[in-house]
Amino acid sequence: MSYADLIETTGRVNDFLNAGSILSWDARTMMPRSGAESRSKQLATLAVAARNLLCSDEMKRALEGAETEVAGKPEDSPEARIVAQVREAIDYHERIPTELLRRKTELGAAAHEVWAEAREKADFSIFAPALTTMVEISREMAQALGYEDHPYDALMYRFEPGMTVAKLNPLLERLREGMLPLVRGIAETEKPRSDFLFRDYPVDQQMAFALKMAKRIGYDTARGRLDTTVHPFEISFTRNDVRITTRVSRNYMPMSLFGALHEAGHAMYEQNVDPVYTRTPLATDLISLYAVGGVSFGAHESQSRLWENHVGRSRAFWSNHFGDIQAAYPGLLDDVSEEEFYRAINRSEPSFIRVEADELTYDFHIMLRAELEAKMVDGSLEVADLPAAWNAAMKEYLGLDVPDDAQGVLQDVHWSSGQIGTFCNYTIGNIMAAQLFDTATSENPGIQTALDGADYAPLRDWLTDKVCQHGRRYTRDELLTNATGRTLDPEPYIAHLTRKYSDIYALA
Repeated sequence: MSYADLIETTGRVNDFLNAGSILSWDARTMMPRSGAESRSKQLATLAVAARNLLCSDEMKRALEGAETEVAGKPEDSPEARIVAQVREAIDYHERIPTELLRRKTELGAAAHEVWAEAREKADFSIFAPALTTMVEISREMAQALGYEDHPYDALMYRFEPGMTVAKLNPLLERLREGMLPLVRGIAETEKPRSDFLFRDYPVDQQMAFALKMAKRIGYDTARGRLDTTVHPFEISFTRNDVRITTRVSRNYMPMSLFGALHEAGHAMYEQNVDPVYTRTPLATDLISLYAVGGVSFGAHESQSRLWENHVGRSRAFWSNHFGDIQAAYPGLLDDVSEEEFYRAINRSEPSFIRVEADELTYDFHIMLRAELEAKMVDGSLEVADLPAAWNAAMKEYLGLDVPDDAQGVLQDVHWSSGQIGTFCNYTIGNIMAAQLFDTATSENPGIQTALDGADYAPLRDWLTDKVCQHGRRYTRDELLTNATGRTLDPEPYIAHLTRKYSDIYALA
C-alpha cells in the first residue's frame, strides 16, 4: 500500500470525527435534553469506530507503505509529518484499552446534561458522582499512557504536547510575579464607570451586533454561523463549515460581543488552514480524536485571545467602532463617551466567572483550575472536597467569597466532557497571543497602521501566513520560532498587561 492509501484511510477517520463533531454541536445548541442518553452512545460509537480504523491492520499496512515512500523527504515536509503523526497516534491509542475509550466518551456525552442541571440548580452534589468517575477514568488514562514525573503530564500531552507540571509551574509563577503588582495597584484606584454595560440590551440586537463584529474582523459566514449556547465554543467540520456560539445576558452586553470575537478568532484559525490539508492528518488531531487544524489547544487559544483582547478591546478598535455600537443600541449609549466605554470594557476587578474575567485577572482562574486538576489526578484532592478547595483558592488568589456552586466549581463545561488537562492552554494562548501580536506589529508597522484604520486584513494575512495555513504541520514551538524567533516567552504578555493597565488606571 502507498502514501495515497494512507491519505484516503486517514480521511475516513476524519469523516468519522467530523460526524461526531456535528452531533456534539447539535447536543450543545439544539438537542432536547432527553436526547442525551442516546446521543452519548452515538458519539461513543463514532469515536470507537475512528479509533479502530486508526489502529486497524489496513491503516498499518498503508502506513508501512507510506513510510517507505516518503523516506527521502525532509523531516518537516507535509508528507513526512503526516506519516510521523499517524505512527505516533497509533502508538498512543494502542496503549488505551478500547473499553476505557468507550466509557470515557459515553460518560462525557451524558455528563454534559448532568453538569448543566447541576449548574442550573447551583448544586455540586448532582455532578459529583459523574466527575468522580471521570477523574477515575482520567487516572486510568494516565497510567495506560505512561509518564515520567506526574500523571497530569500524560493528560496535558493530549492538549498541549510537551507541557508538564515541571514546566508549567515556573511559567505560572513568572506571571504571578508580573501581574500581582498590577492587581494590587488597581485595587487602590478609582474604578471606571461601567453602569451602562448592565442596561437592558435586547437579545436579537446583541446577536446581530456580535455577528457584525465577528464578520468585520474576518469571520466568513459563507462557511459558518453564530448560535447561542450555555458555554461558548467554536467547532469545525473541515475549513468549509466552521461554527461559533456565544452566550447572551440581556443585562450585560459585553458577554455576547466578546464571546463572539473570541470564538471568531478560533474559527479564523480553522477557516484559514491550507485547503490541501482538508481531511488529512494535518487537519486532524489523531491523539485527541478531534477534527481540528490547530496544532495545539494553546496555539488555538492564541488566536481567540489575540482577536478578542489585542484587537477587540483596543483603543483603535473602539475609536473606529464606537459609533457602530451606539447605532446598534439606539439611545442606550448616548450618555457614554468613547473613552468611558473603552475603560469600562477593560476594567479590572476580581470576578467569579472565568469567561467573564478581565485580561489581568483571567490567568488567576487558570492557575486555580490547573492546580486543582493536578491534585485530583494525583489523588491528593478528593472530588467531594473540590468545592471547598475551589472556594479557598478563589479567596487566596482573587479575594472573593464564592456565593454558590454555579458561580464557583460548576461554571466550566470541560470536566463533564473529560477535558482534564486542558486549562493550561488558556494561559499558554494568552502568552502566545501577546508574543505573536508584538512581533507582527513591531516588525511590520503597517499592520498597526491598518488596525488604526479598521483594516483587519493585514493582521489576518500575517497570522494566516505564520500560523493558520500550516494546520498541524509544525509543533507549537516550531510555529513560534518561525514567527517570532523564539519559543514560548511570557515577557511580551507581561509587558502588554503592564502598559495597558498602567495607562487605564494611571499607575506609576
